[in-house]
Amino acid sequence: MKLSDRLQLIANEIHCGETMADIGTDHGFLPLYLLETKKCPKVIMADISPGSLAKAEENCKMAKPQGDYELRLGNGIDILEDGEVDVVAIAGMGGNLIADILEWNLAKSRSIKRYILQPRRHVGKLRHWLYCNGFRIVKESLVEEGKFICEILTVESGPAEDSRAAEYGAEFDYPDSLLDHVNPMTGAYLARKLELENMILDNINENSQNASGEGALCKARIARIQSLISRLEEADA
Repeated sequence: MKLSDRLQLIANEIHCGETMADIGTDHGFLPLYLLETKKCPKVIMADISPGSLAKAEENCKMAKPQGDYELRLGNGIDILEDGEVDVVAIAGMGGNLIADILEWNLAKSRSIKRYILQPRRHVGKLRHWLYCNGFRIVKESLVEEGKFICEILTVESGPAEDSRAAEYGAEFDYPDSLLDHVNPMTGAYLARKLELENMILDNINENSQNASGEGALCKARIARIQSLISRLEEADA
């Protein structure tokens, strides 16, 4: 089975011998690949949608995977027992939704050693939630999919006492860790984000009733991106 570049990068972040659960599995391609390559001895495919889980079940019937697998219908990580798997993948959802899934039962969320998270949007809000709740982002990866560059966060769970308060700001949208884990997509990613933020600022100035407040936040994000681009260029010089 050949995965998309996005799913392959997620698969690469899973260690040989780990058990895993794919939350929002849809077609089940990622866990099926992990069984097929014998990277994972056990996988759990979970989805809140009966139709999506049916697609995964049909693909299981066609692939006839060798290994221990289960299909579970349910919401988020509620379908898991505490510490049941080593790593959980949650991909293709909004960052706010991923944070909600993890926050629903923090004790259960902390019982999982690692997460591979790929938010479709609001990645800064997700980074902020992870920081405030003691989860550690140990790697930031970027991968192109169509016209998008997707962010993939490899995250380790921490104990409750690691929780800390922090105000949400531009450093969560565009953190230093983007330069700590530079890859061939980093420059293009920052350039696209700078173009997008400038478009947002133009729109705020033209249409917003609260242009000063929203504009200030957008300008902070633009300054943050420009700083990261300058540092990236200096490192490449």
